[in-house]
Amino acid sequence: MNAVELAGLTRRFGDTLAVDRLTFGIAEGEIFALVGPDGAGKTTTLRMLTGILTPTSGRATVLGLDTVRDAEAIKEQIGYMSQRFGLYPDLRVEENLHFYADIYGVPKRGRDEKIDRLLAFSNMQPFKKRLAGNLSGGMKQKLGLACALIHTPRVLFLDEPTNGVDPVSRRDFWRILYQLLKDGVTIVVSTAYLDEAERATRVGLLHQGRLLAADTPKRLKRLIDGTLLEVRADRPRLAAAALRRALPAHAVSLFGERVHVVSRQPDETGTTIAATLAGEGIRLASLAAAEPSLEDVFIAVIGAQEGSTHAQLD
Repeated sequence: MNAVELAGLTRRFGDTLAVDRLTFGIAEGEIFALVGPDGAGKTTTLRMLTGILTPTSGRATVLGLDTVRDAEAIKEQIGYMSQRFGLYPDLRVEENLHFYADIYGVPKRGRDEKIDRLLAFSNMQPFKKRLAGNLSGGMKQKLGLACALIHTPRVLFLDEPTNGVDPVSRRDFWRILYQLLKDGVTIVVSTAYLDEAERATRVGLLHQGRLLAADTPKRLKRLIDGTLLEVRADRPRLAAAALRRALPAHAVSLFGERVHVVSRQPDETGTTIAATLAGEGIRLASLAAAEPSLEDVFIAVIGAQEGSTHAQLD
């Protein structure tokens, strides 16, 4: 059974189409990652699913409740952590939790025990007397998550919860999410970190308000049409620029010190890569086939979409 259902969900802001006819389902007890760059429509989608924003057209349900008609009932069943979650910096950690418990109407009886469990669960117990304003970025995010869980929601919506957080804190945050998953909580998380999205049960690739694909990370990687070649060269930025000129029909992407090229004819393309870099005076350190990442998939799918659009326009 699906915990969340979207059917043609659309939102416009004046002439701007922010979310374009999204249709998909999110199963109970899974982590679904909604992935895309800034402006892809992730926040707008989550705000509609949580009953904060009314869709222009289409509809969505959460736990069988309509997000427009049953918006108030939905809020009792879900947790929502926005990009700028409203922690109060002049309140201590435990005081923030009590404040949100009051907002959600959590009974006084048993509340202290519940707060202690959440603090232990998020490894925040040693900091419960600390002012929220004095917490690190990672600890603020964990406190925000604890506040969103204070009323035991069945579905948790997280809008880029690890944005700007250091890698260690990101890893700890996802460890907590996996623990929630074992407790049967359905988690919908938006992120711009494609490496992070690989930890999700399923991933939806969002671009310019449209859903490009939605599947498990493993199956999404099969969308790469060809072989991924990983190029290591002494001047990777210059190498990428040269290969884009030499291989205009190929997806060429720069990943730190590596250049990725997708090709249907890897042997022929490999020869072209070596000759191009030699002609530019760039030393080729290595060239080999590699396992694609979700970022490779995202770039390839976007390229295919734009390529088909250009073909129609021409």
